[in-house]
Amino acid sequence: MRRNEPAPASDELLLRPLSARSVVLSLLLGSHSPELPVKDIGRLVDGFGVGGSTLRAALSRMVAAGDLRRTDAGYRLSDRLLERRRRQDESVRPRTRAWDGDWELVVVTATGRGPAERADLRARLADLRLAELREGVWLRPANLERPLPPALDAVAERCTARPGRPPGELAARLWPLEAWSATARVLLGHVGRAARPADRLTAFAAVVRHLLADPVLPPALLPADWPGEALRAAYAGYRCEVTGEVRSRVDGE
Repeated sequence: MRRNEPAPASDELLLRPLSARSVVLSLLLGSHSPELPVKDIGRLVDGFGVGGSTLRAALSRMVAAGDLRRTDAGYRLSDRLLERRRRQDESVRPRTRAWDGDWELVVVTATGRGPAERADLRARLADLRLAELREGVWLRPANLERPLPPALDAVAERCTARPGRPPGELAARLWPLEAWSATARVLLGHVGRAARPADRLTAFAAVVRHLLADPVLPPALLPADWPGEALRAAYAGYRCEVTGEVRSRVDGE
């Protein structure tokens, strides 16, 4: 039912090494430079075990997949990847407002859609940090400072509601909060122990994925000692680290 189901928490959480493509994407998404020359990308990945021939093959595959666009100057992130970077930024600094008890409610009304269209709509609703109560009924506390996209009006009715169920009980039904919290704590342990650049990149790529699944609920609806802010602070620190590394590698000759 939930796209934001976290990975099972375990002290032995397996973090597989990133592929060359994932290394390039992670660094470009974290660098906040939408376009870089090939030589700068080469410098950027040099410390992460990606050699020249491997990099060239990865760049070719990424262009074919629509991740990057070849330009006269080098390679540029596609619009789709720029949107992904925006979502990553929002996952680190979600804009919230004081919660007054209202919930956003979206009821899917469109019919006759194929499986691909239904899956796409579910993904878009989950990206908005809504959760599915039952098929076609999505909701969340109205504490996010972001509007629902007008395009939803073509396929759904949206409104504000106050469910009769106690809000904490409803939140626990909609999101696996204890599991998310447990996995976040394991990830904090991983990033605290990771020393090599490749290991840190792998660990923080997992952190980003986990933050994208954070429901960003009002504090009153969260379990005690919720680690969301600690995980965000760890990633924010790492992003500053990567930004400095990018500048030193790209600016260095």
